[in-house]
Amino acid sequence: MALTAFLRRTLIALFAIMTFVLMVFYWNQDALKPSSYLSTFDRLVRTKLVTDPGKIFVSEKTWTYKCVNDRCVRQHYLTEHHRERRVPFLTCSMTCGAPNIWPEPTGKVTLGSKSLTFATAHVKANVETPFEKVESLFRDAFLVFMDDLRLIESIAKEEKHEGENQAAAEGGDGATSVPKHPDDTLCRPDRPCELDLVEVTVKISKYPDVALRVDTDESYNITVKSDGRKTSVRIHAKGFFGARNALTTLQQMIWYDDEDKLLRIIGRAYVEDAPKFGYRGLMLDTSRHYFSVEAIKRTLSGMALSKLNRFHWHMTDSQSFPFVSRHYPQLAIHGAYSNHEVYTTEDVRDIVEFARVRGIQVIPEIDAPAHAGNGWDWGPKHGMGELSLCINQQPWSFYCGEPPCGQLNPKNNNTYLVLQRLYAELLELTGPTDFFHLGGDEVNLDCWAQFFNDTDLRGLWCEFMLQAFQRLRQAHGGTAPKVTVVWSSGLTSTPCLSKNSFAVQVWGGSTWQENFDLIENGFNLIISHVDAWYLDCGFGSWRSTGEGACSPYRTWQNVYKHRPWNRMRLTPVQMKQILGGEVCLWTEQVDESTLDSRVWPRAAALAERLWTDPDDEHDFDAVHKDVFSRFSVFRNRLVQLGIKAEAIFPKYCAQNQDECV
Repeated sequence: MALTAFLRRTLIALFAIMTFVLMVFYWNQDALKPSSYLSTFDRLVRTKLVTDPGKIFVSEKTWTYKCVNDRCVRQHYLTEHHRERRVPFLTCSMTCGAPNIWPEPTGKVTLGSKSLTFATAHVKANVETPFEKVESLFRDAFLVFMDDLRLIESIAKEEKHEGENQAAAEGGDGATSVPKHPDDTLCRPDRPCELDLVEVTVKISKYPDVALRVDTDESYNITVKSDGRKTSVRIHAKGFFGARNALTTLQQMIWYDDEDKLLRIIGRAYVEDAPKFGYRGLMLDTSRHYFSVEAIKRTLSGMALSKLNRFHWHMTDSQSFPFVSRHYPQLAIHGAYSNHEVYTTEDVRDIVEFARVRGIQVIPEIDAPAHAGNGWDWGPKHGMGELSLCINQQPWSFYCGEPPCGQLNPKNNNTYLVLQRLYAELLELTGPTDFFHLGGDEVNLDCWAQFFNDTDLRGLWCEFMLQAFQRLRQAHGGTAPKVTVVWSSGLTSTPCLSKNSFAVQVWGGSTWQENFDLIENGFNLIISHVDAWYLDCGFGSWRSTGEGACSPYRTWQNVYKHRPWNRMRLTPVQMKQILGGEVCLWTEQVDESTLDSRVWPRAAALAERLWTDPDDEHDFDAVHKDVFSRFSVFRNRLVQLGIKAEAIFPKYCAQNQDECV
């Protein structure tokens, strides 16, 4: 019995030895085949990528890039160029070919082909200005700039600490984490920085304004020079807003190099820049769906990176009234979706300050007289009469453009009193402004006809808008804001509105006659054409009957290529009537879970149209391939900073410049 057990153990041992010998023979035979790509790749993976041979994977470090004829060409790093330093795509794209800045600057631009590594701990700022408030606001803006750089840099910190944690765990000392120190510069002997100092000197010389105006000068220039282990950045602007725009451009000259695991900055550059249009807006509807303060701030961050400067906050509509008024809290009590889906005065003030530091003006809108239903039904109980009519009336299609219905009562003086106090609150919260939006769109005359059938209903609309304008004037200390905006409608062509007091936000189609009539009548316009700049279009109808939606989907190319002032063949004098434009996101089919992808990066396409207004009429139906390349890089920047922007094409196209367009 003992002999049998001994023989069994001996046979098992011999079988194990033979199996090992065969595995070694097979491995060596495979390694001797130079023509076998798989064996070469397998060997490189086992020896260079991972310590655990069982973990075979392909990372982005598979590829390196080379600048060939001003174009970054992808090459296989592991099998062909592994003895050379790997060049990541972003490092190549930032130093190869045309400047990679979005929106494209309008003046002279030169960028060098050399870049240098640094850490945020090496960045220092000097501000030269005689205006104390401007200096304080710019320093706040510079903190935002630095926070964004630290967010990008934190990618490297996380990778570093993950490596340290793994090493500590493998060392068997029981450690499971390494503390993250905020002063960790990432520069170390095995990964030294090429710069000891990035010095940013900002000179703001002319304007003391800390609030945007119709004629604010947003121009700037940047000079970047490097000498030894120091890079000097000089920014010159006439006012705060130009200097803040310069920071956005400078931020796009800085990127994270995933090979060096450090930030890089262009070593030499010069940029002159100024926008073509002063009003570059984005409208968000927070009535049909509620959006948190954090989501709104994320949208504002994307606007700042894109150099959009007006946030048109369509705060209320017939569906809900989320603003908690100090004077009339009943509006939110009766109109908000819930007690936590509201905007308090503290919330509004917080959003306004967040926007102000980023060079953005908040323009609130309490739409009136139409689009005013839920939230306005408490008047009779408080001795103020019917403030709004047709609230939730059915069949809705007879009395409003979409359910639910509601239209303010133009013959109740208390209606105007409520509006005046709302205007005063919002003006106080948003600060000095040259712009205010009164709404005024889609009035349904059949609703009013039920109650005032012996009245000139078109004249009644005029009376309402003029009354609302006078209440705005009183709320603004006796003088109306320089530009009072109303939506275009079949009523805005009536002669009751003064071209000197009102500007019109044109939302209809770009070929509609109203565009030409309003220009001929001398009105200043903000363009928001539904056939190009409505971001909610193309997702199908949300109702079982009727249209309920616009279509088709407005691609970023549609947004970018829309140049209505050219199609309208405006004279130079008429061009001055175009204040700018605005993309609009109505939110019947959008909530917080889809907000980022509906807005970005399409809103950034509008940003370049309004900032740069590139002359591309020679190629009317297509976007130039260089635009695709810059836009792809910018979209990825948005994602890196936490904005979940929609992809513009497959990742292969991003890694292989110009091959897909």
